[in-house]
Amino acid sequence: MTFAEKVKFARMKLLLSQEALANELGVSLPTITRWEKGNRTPQAMTSGKFYMFCEKNGIKFDDMKNF
Repeated sequence: MTFAEKVKFARMKLLLSQEALANELGVSLPTITRWEKGNRTPQAMTSGKFYMFCEKNGIKFDDMKNF
């Protein structure tokens, strides 16, 4: 699963809008849009925030890094 697919999967599973997920992660709405389109990937710190947010909300990915 690509990072773009993970972001979209987590957002849909948690019933969040792109804007709501952006607010949760402390990033901008365009950032979430770029991630979901696969145009950008986050830096390590932001990636860690995403994975920690997912884990906190019961979403785990097989290739999830330990953050």
